[in-house]
Amino acid sequence: MGLLSMLGLGGKTESVQEFMNKGAVIIDVRTVGEYREGHIKGSKNIPLDMIFSKVNEIKRMEKPVIVCCRSGMRSGQAASILKNSGIEVMNGGGWQSLESKL
Repeated sequence: MGLLSMLGLGGKTESVQEFMNKGAVIIDVRTVGEYREGHIKGSKNIPLDMIFSKVNEIKRMEKPVIVCCRSGMRSGQAASILKNSGIEVMNGGGWQSLESKL
């Protein structure tokens, strides 16, 4: 597995739009302070350092997940954690870039 794949950045088999069409939830993994400064309307804020403890809560949503952050690095880490927990997930990268694709 390449570095980009490990970070959830490579080999996207589905587009953001395809995930959204399946009812995806957008989770912003930035800090609460960063999230308050601006975020995608309707997204949920679960900071990266809390993501592992929220896996069961995220699974109960029974929806695919798109994770985002400021640049794509933290969301890559979150995507890896969620994928390893059996959640259908896509790294959406930076929140502003993701917002432009919605």
